[in-house]
Amino acid sequence: MSTYGSGAESIVIPAISAPSSVSFVRSLGRHGVRPITVSERKTASGFSSRYSAESHVVPGPDENLRGYEDALLSLAERSDVRALVPMREADVFVLARRREQFADHVSTLWPSFEQLRTVHDRRRLVEVAGDAGVAAPETQLLSEVDDWDRNRIVKGRYSVLTHEYEPSVPPRKLLDPGSTRYLEAGTEPDVASIRGEMRHNPIAQEFVGGDEYALWALYDEGEPVATCQKHQLRGWNYAGGTSVYRRTVCIPELEQAGRALLDELDWHGFASVQFKREPDSGEFTLMEINPRVWVSLPCAVRAGANFPLYFWQTATGKPVDIDPENPYEEDVATHLLRGEAAHLTSVLSKKESFVDPPTLTATAVGMAKSMYRPKHRGIDYLSADDPLPFVRGALNVSLGQMKKAL
Repeated sequence: MSTYGSGAESIVIPAISAPSSVSFVRSLGRHGVRPITVSERKTASGFSSRYSAESHVVPGPDENLRGYEDALLSLAERSDVRALVPMREADVFVLARRREQFADHVSTLWPSFEQLRTVHDRRRLVEVAGDAGVAAPETQLLSEVDDWDRNRIVKGRYSVLTHEYEPSVPPRKLLDPGSTRYLEAGTEPDVASIRGEMRHNPIAQEFVGGDEYALWALYDEGEPVATCQKHQLRGWNYAGGTSVYRRTVCIPELEQAGRALLDELDWHGFASVQFKREPDSGEFTLMEINPRVWVSLPCAVRAGANFPLYFWQTATGKPVDIDPENPYEEDVATHLLRGEAAHLTSVLSKKESFVDPPTLTATAVGMAKSMYRPKHRGIDYLSADDPLPFVRGALNVSLGQMKKAL
């Protein structure tokens, strides 16, 4: 554990099972801010960081949402705590829903509940995209589809299922809306069965091909503080999903599309605006917005876009110093190691999307080559001066696999 001065200010960081959490802890710890890590798991990787000033085991939001809210609010009430950061959907939901209570104690650099609800509702978000002049896939509620002559994907209407969004969900619960399904053209699905399994009326979207891109952004009351762009080179699944190998890019059209949408929302806080790029026209089509810190944060930080520091400076009223001519380095790439293993597994499994899987040989060769690309900046969790989170994360994965095998 690092030693901080008696007058050091603190920030509460949920120690989730993603490298973004550890990256936040390291970045701010190196700048003299006291990271207070919280998790429902005693073995959270963030607890192992030398930069974590103190750690607290708290109720898990999946099992005890009210207990998790109260634990965060109790920490926010401390005189040394100046900010909290939303690392996952549960965090931003809690902070937005009880915004007024948190505002009595800390800076509230996250979206309002109405902004969050709009972003979490993928059907509503498509309408906002239209108002902003941003391309979006044709989207309907599954129950409204009356023809099946094209490839479609079915996914949750909401990023999370909660009573505030879907009255049939029990109060004080956050539920998973279900996995994405791929519907081949000409095949009519059992709509009632899908709705029952997903516990609500999901959306059906036209399938959009192309590579995945994102605009990473931090906004303050509708104004951009900092942005950075990502091109996803490999996802958790061969068809996409969470980024496990990505690089920074600088594409004016991507910047324009992402900012137009966030400006339309009058955004506040973190956002990762996800797009697909049409191979022929180059047009960016909106997929969704993640209204919190993104998993691949280490890539931005290692490219020089220190979003954790920008967040802290903005939240505490300090000046943010970014070179407008060189805000970050382009073509910097990083990996999430366990995600690469998941990608390989998906290649070996049966076809599950409209995208044909690559061969195992091509995938393995591509992974090996990517480790030696000119601007490869390493593994997300790995840090020479703070190795224990990587070790703890590897142990957690191994123990989890052993439990599944048993």
